[in-house]
Amino acid sequence: MAEAFNDKTLTADKAARYAEVADEIASVLDGETNLTARMATVASMLASSFDHYFWTGFYVVDPLKDRELVVGPYQGTLGCLRIAFGRGVCGAAAATGQTQLVEDVHAFPGHIACDSRSQSEIVVPVFDAAGTLLAVFDVDSDKPAAFDTVDQAGIERILRATFA
Repeated sequence: MAEAFNDKTLTADKAARYAEVADEIASVLDGETNLTARMATVASMLASSFDHYFWTGFYVVDPLKDRELVVGPYQGTLGCLRIAFGRGVCGAAAATGQTQLVEDVHAFPGHIACDSRSQSEIVVPVFDAAGTLLAVFDVDSDKPAAFDTVDQAGIERILRATFA
């Protein structure tokens, strides 16, 4: 999708596009402190900026449940409501605190199929300024091996700038 927001045509180069979207997100969120608003904006703007994104959203650490994520703001089909730390790709990212870049979700041990059309996935942990895990940011694609280190670097940079 070339027309992502504000009728601005984004560049075709993926790394440059992430940089452009990062600037737009920072501009839109300037002065906004509400966590839900920040998450909803990131999910919406990234989902509308990249054709290989199929499902885009946050699973938030539930403060009332030990080591459990609950679905937060997202774009796409119905998401799983709750995911335990260590279960599936999102749970692995939450448990390890490390980005999970998965070329084939069906080969990932314990993969949770919220939508059977998902073929590949990237999940990035989201930390606050103190280093506390707030959530994981999950992006699925209906294409195999849709994500690479360019996606990883771009998403990680946006999340650090937005939440840390």
